[in-house]
Amino acid sequence: MAFSYLDHNAGTGLSEGVLDAMMPYLRQQQGNPSSSHRFGRFGKSAMDTARQQVADLVNVEPAQVIFTSGGTESNNQVFAGLREQFSDGELLINPTEHPAVLEPVYRLQKHGFTVLKMPVSDQGVVAVEAAQTMMSPQTRLVSVMLANNETGSLQPVATLAALCKQRQIPMHTDAVQAVGKIPVDFRQLGVQLMSLSAHKMGGPKGIGALIVDKSIDWPAFILGGGQEDDHRSGTENVAAIVGFGVAADHARQTLEHYDKHCRELRDTLEQRLKVLPGVTIFAEHAERLPNTVFFALQGYDSDSLLMALDRQGFSVSSGSACGTGQQTPSHVLTAMGIDDLTALGAVRVSVSADNTIDEIERLAEAIAKEANRFSHLMNR
Repeated sequence: MAFSYLDHNAGTGLSEGVLDAMMPYLRQQQGNPSSSHRFGRFGKSAMDTARQQVADLVNVEPAQVIFTSGGTESNNQVFAGLREQFSDGELLINPTEHPAVLEPVYRLQKHGFTVLKMPVSDQGVVAVEAAQTMMSPQTRLVSVMLANNETGSLQPVATLAALCKQRQIPMHTDAVQAVGKIPVDFRQLGVQLMSLSAHKMGGPKGIGALIVDKSIDWPAFILGGGQEDDHRSGTENVAAIVGFGVAADHARQTLEHYDKHCRELRDTLEQRLKVLPGVTIFAEHAERLPNTVFFALQGYDSDSLLMALDRQGFSVSSGSACGTGQQTPSHVLTAMGIDDLTALGAVRVSVSADNTIDEIERLAEAIAKEANRFSHLMNR
């Protein structure tokens, strides 16, 4: 049986050249990059190169790149920094954010902050006019992800950032799912803070970055030895940083091919799904990532369909969060007004440049088989 990995929004394989670039810093070049001897200098030089590669991907200067352990830490640094600067105020957030934003935001509620959620359309897109009316002199930060990890919907971040700038409100965007999949220009977006993660774009797990606008000096989240120019203490993971840099460079050079190839796979799968009875494609009419299809098949909860597809060799993911054996609807779909029964059936397919049209055709056949099975059972 051929096995197809179709869960690239959760994590990708290493891009070409990434592992080879990392290996010397896992074996021979063991020096601490803060050390002055030659082994330390080798590590520092490698980090400088990687910092430039990441900066080039999102059009910033290298000094604006703060390496972290991943997107979750980057997001936490944003909200922890807010608490350092203010004792209260309002946070304006998108209700379809990743838990790595929602959980630190909810913690701030316990410390005197008020959290306001902007309404979203049935396509999962923030309503700009409503968001504008919610901004006030008490707004300390606006946070809106660039691309949703479940639906793939792109958010009007540049438009919101312009509104924030008029009111001198800093804006953060979690760009973890967007960078490496669509062109992302920090300067053009106009935000002040941006979170990145390497393993969503062909880099290793456990490394990410926080991009900070030159106009602000955001407080450190992890204190200690003063690494990352006092913005993030802790001995740097040189090998992972090097891998992140190579992955960023690869993503920048192959972005046009990635878009064309993944869009073809996505559109092909959606065309096959639309002819099946009882299929719902979420955020179908929104501007989306080129690689993401989020759908539900009537009669199936997501776990049942996932297991059925897994048995046939397809690794996809669920749109619902499971905890302690209790399946709950995706908070993203709930915010979009999707009923619980439909939301509990949500399944996400996320492709990469390594997937093929043959895999998509076979996946569509497998889903059609399950749809026909349910239809047959209903007609008995």
